[in-house]
Amino acid sequence: METLTEGAVAPAFTGITQDGRTLSLTDFKGKKLILYFYPKDNTPGCTAEACDLSENYDFWLSRGVDVVGVSPDSSPSHQKFIDKYGLRFNLLADTDKKILQAYGVWGEKVNYGKIYMGVIRTTFVINEGGIIEKIIKKVDTKKHTEQLVKELKF
Repeated sequence: METLTEGAVAPAFTGITQDGRTLSLTDFKGKKLILYFYPKDNTPGCTAEACDLSENYDFWLSRGVDVVGVSPDSSPSHQKFIDKYGLRFNLLADTDKKILQAYGVWGEKVNYGKIYMGVIRTTFVINEGGIIEKIIKKVDTKKHTEQLVKELKF
């Protein structure tokens, strides 16, 4: 799998939301999409990132941008995460890691010297035509909206 770059066509995806609905990239045709990948529900960094994006969801919607989070957690785990923190956007369960692999964000990580496979926290901004407009690999979990606004020049 080659590494995705800005200007490339975003890989098509279909996933299951927290409430069991099917959601695909084609559902966002004509709008921008912040597609963010995170390691695990209810962990400190992932919670900070999700809450920041959720608190600013009206800002994104008012600019024609939707937000979707993806992790390998299950739909029931996502629903509990949403309920606990009042998250306002969809989370996709990618338990088979097909979306993660298509976007090149499932890979080797190192923690305290231990090498393991996991989600490489990354955000993709996909434009109205399905083209990757921006890739953020060094995500500021606490100020992700601010980071995106600067990158996208909103």
